[in-house]
Amino acid sequence: MRRLMLLRHAKTESDAPSGRDRDRRLDHRGQKDAAELGGWIGRHPPFPDLVMVSPAVRAKQTWELVWQVMKDRAPPPQVEFLPRQALAENLPTAGLAVFEFKGCDWNDVAVRHGRLVGFVSPKLLKQISGD
Repeated sequence: MRRLMLLRHAKTESDAPSGRDRDRRLDHRGQKDAAELGGWIGRHPPFPDLVMVSPAVRAKQTWELVWQVMKDRAPPPQVEFLPRQALAENLPTAGLAVFEFKGCDWNDVAVRHGRLVGFVSPKLLKQISGD
C-alpha cells in the first residue's frame, strides 16, 4: 500500500516586501499552525519517506517547521524542491490530506484510484482539543 500526504503551506503575510507572490513568508499564525501539523504527523505514522516542496518561501518555511517538530519521532525523509508550484486550490492553509493507494509501486498510483483516509487542519485540531 502506498500513502500520499498533501500538505498546503501555512498562513502567510498578505504581501512580500519584494512584491513577488513566491516570496511571501509565513505569518505568526502560519508558524504556529505548521508546528502543530508537524506534531500531528509525528504522532500518526507511517511517516513520509519522500517530501516534495514548492520553491515558494512559504512552502519551504512550512516544511522546515513541520520537520523541526516531528524529527525526533521520524526518520529523515528525502526532500526534493520542485521547480514550480505543483498544487492548486481548495486545500486550506496548513491543510493535510492523506490518500492510500493499493499496491506497492508508485507507478500504479493514478487519479481516482486512491481513497482519502484522513484530513486534518489547524481548525479541526482546535475543535478536537476544545480550544
